[in-house]
Amino acid sequence: MNTPPPPHASGRLARLAALASAVCLLVSGCSFLGTAGDDADPAGASGAGMKVALITHGGKGDAFWDLVRRGAEAAAAKDGIDLTYAGDADPLAQADLVRDAVRDKVDGIAVTLAKPAAMRGPVARAKAAGIPVVGLNSGIDAWRPTGLLEYFGQDESVAGRAVGDKLDGLRARHALCVVHERGNVALEARCAGVRKTFRGDTDNLYVDGSDMNAVTATIASRLRQDSSIDEVVTLGAQYGLSAVEAVRQAGSRAKVATFDLDKDVVQAVRRGQVQFAVDQQPYLQGYLAVDALWLYRTNGNISGGGVSPVLTGPAFVTRSNVSAVARFAAAGTR
Repeated sequence: MNTPPPPHASGRLARLAALASAVCLLVSGCSFLGTAGDDADPAGASGAGMKVALITHGGKGDAFWDLVRRGAEAAAAKDGIDLTYAGDADPLAQADLVRDAVRDKVDGIAVTLAKPAAMRGPVARAKAAGIPVVGLNSGIDAWRPTGLLEYFGQDESVAGRAVGDKLDGLRARHALCVVHERGNVALEARCAGVRKTFRGDTDNLYVDGSDMNAVTATIASRLRQDSSIDEVVTLGAQYGLSAVEAVRQAGSRAKVATFDLDKDVVQAVRRGQVQFAVDQQPYLQGYLAVDALWLYRTNGNISGGGVSPVLTGPAFVTRSNVSAVARFAAAGTR
């Protein structure tokens, strides 16, 4: 007489049979169960291979734009983006670069608006082609009228007013604001902001930013002519270092402050040659602009809701806090 197995043994055998059957089905690639490769779309896969063009008004050899580019490249590497970078200080040439990107059928464009009028036509062409365009660095007052999707940068007027307040706190009396590119709306806004809050006198000095020796000589000449100038404010890191040399050449007692930061300015702040630097975090600007285009494509995100900019500055770097950013500056990311 055959005795049936006890109920608990029967259940165990059934479970083992089901498990064995499942293993066989998985090994044989049974279609009705599906596989991870059939339906799953890992995060970012829909953005893989997208082409993005970063087009700035930066000239060759400007360390500031190297920082912007490094940030953009870091985001592109993370997101699987094919990134191209181009820059030209000539607004008409920069506009042509945007048109080239449209003809190349890129999936997104990040652009600076140092001369907004020159960008309106190319941006409109990109939008007509269904290419999203975001702004960075320059054009905080022009990005929405120009039709950009998002903007990442510093409010230059706010930054300038903060510098004016800072100079009041340092008891400066006469500031020389050195503009290295005539007509650049961001640079003009910085000096205008300083003038709004600084209780002393503010004069603008226009120099040829493409010739560093001429920049130094022009600042030194002005300092010799007017000994009442006790503060030189430059609008780019390398120009701050030129101002330090100009002060030495002129035998002036003027102090130096600068917008923007790099590893050399960090050392100058540490030595006390530069009172402070205004950091707008260019690496972050490049990173956010490229990452925003990826997020828009893969998840429909729009930073600031398309109505508010995403601010990356200003932050003051002084002798008291410079150590906190020194190692990042040395690595080329601040």
